[in-house]
Amino acid sequence: MRLLHLTDPHLLADPAGTLKGVPVRASLERVLDLARAHDPGADGFLLTGDLSQDETMESYRNLWDLLATFGRPVYALAGNHDDPAAMAAGFRTAGEGVKTGRGHALDGWRLVLADTRLPGEVPGALSPGELDGLEHALAAHADRPTLLALHHHPVPTGSAWMDELALRNPDDLFRLLDRHRQVRCVVWGHVHQEQDLDRNGVRMLSSPATCIQFRPRTPEFTLDDAPPGYRWIDLRPDGTIATGVRRLPRPR
Repeated sequence: MRLLHLTDPHLLADPAGTLKGVPVRASLERVLDLARAHDPGADGFLLTGDLSQDETMESYRNLWDLLATFGRPVYALAGNHDDPAAMAAGFRTAGEGVKTGRGHALDGWRLVLADTRLPGEVPGALSPGELDGLEHALAAHADRPTLLALHHHPVPTGSAWMDELALRNPDDLFRLLDRHRQVRCVVWGHVHQEQDLDRNGVRMLSSPATCIQFRPRTPEFTLDDAPPGYRWIDLRPDGTIATGVRRLPRPR
């Protein structure tokens, strides 16, 4: 089972719109072309938030127009730049093509999506209600290896400015992971850079954004010249994962 992790496209209602000088739709289109070339047999897409920059219904329609051509399921959660109501309206024409519920069966695995948004704020947190929902979702399928996805990063990046915008209660998440050892991997967006860490046997992953990248380990907001890309994640029958990042070639 291969998922392609796409994150932080920051699309706009205007297909020609830009973010920090980058045409975000064109950048995503190039990343999707890369996916077509290297992973044509992928089983689905995992989107971990900041799908929109302007929180318009049209921005989500633009996203679905691009993903629909693959004919694969899309599992999506909202980030701090997203409006869940506009997101639902924009994806409505997708029918069963876009799945936004908490728990999903994936060929012997479970995918669990966590909501870390704090309305009106850039940092995130797992609310008491969300933690309770995750507890029940994980307890109900303790025999299934699980991939947990969220938007905000639960581990430091080493960039002071970025880590002020992290998940505010990572210890609550870690206690959840320690109780539910079937969680084999946690993946997030938000940071616009790749990380690959291990915490008590759990793979902890972030991925490049499909638009602008943030330079790692910087005290202040700094853009990186690394190209955009995506992460592939193989969920193996034995409960292990394999993963890697693909990026667009650097401009010459």
